[in-house]
Amino acid sequence: MPTITDTFTLNNGLKMPKVGFGTWQTRPGKETFDAVSNALKAGYRFIDTAKAYQNEQSVGEAIAASDVAREDIFVQTKLPAESKTYDAAMADFDSSLAALNLDYVDSYIIHAPWPWAQMGSNHDVENRDVWRAMQDIYNSGRAKAIGVSNFNSHDLENLLTWDGLTVKPAVDQIQYYVGHTQDSIVKTATDSQIVVQAYSPLATGGLVDSPELERVAGNYGVSIPQLALRFVIQNGVAPLPKARAMSHVEANAQLDFEISDKDMAFLNRLTDENGWHPVGD
Repeated sequence: MPTITDTFTLNNGLKMPKVGFGTWQTRPGKETFDAVSNALKAGYRFIDTAKAYQNEQSVGEAIAASDVAREDIFVQTKLPAESKTYDAAMADFDSSLAALNLDYVDSYIIHAPWPWAQMGSNHDVENRDVWRAMQDIYNSGRAKAIGVSNFNSHDLENLLTWDGLTVKPAVDQIQYYVGHTQDSIVKTATDSQIVVQAYSPLATGGLVDSPELERVAGNYGVSIPQLALRFVIQNGVAPLPKARAMSHVEANAQLDFEISDKDMAFLNRLTDENGWHPVGD
């Protein structure tokens, strides 16, 4: 089975492809439609979007126009970070489902533990209220799994220790790439059988000029992006690369090689303290 259609099993038994196609910073309309169409043609079966991206309608149109059956595509979207009440969460979910023109999504996740304008602020009480809505959405069958994004260990524990918890988060989508592997958050998640997803797995392009990665990639005859994505997968994390050009979409799907233990150890020792890191322990 090709790596991009191989799966992780979530804590509720749902199968999630190991590689997703991200649509952040992809403009609604033709740009998103073409990107998602290309991804599906290249073999991707996991499409990630969000209400905040304003491209859910275009994602849904590309899915509807494809030759791939709906049940063979894992569709994930996100509750806006600013929605911090039960009623707002329910309304935003209905809005996303309508925009996608789908009867259900495979995964629905909270985009962040705080509104973006209040990054790092405490919303423990509000997140539990929102999680009540997430659980109701899950129990309605309109989301096959529910989860979170940008949650650090504290934010995860806030839900996991709550006496109102009936459905555990299935995933936590965080910024994760070579040099920025967020080991503490990953441990908290995996200890509770929460699968970690990686956004910006190529550091938003920041890895492509790395001499260290270029050297290791040469050992396998692959590109730096291919090496970086394979690294994420071998660490048990699901990368969500985004690309527009068909050549890049296809290249990012060619991940059927194995990085040696020695090279994995080297890559895991690299550190990156640069760039934008919205969440951490």
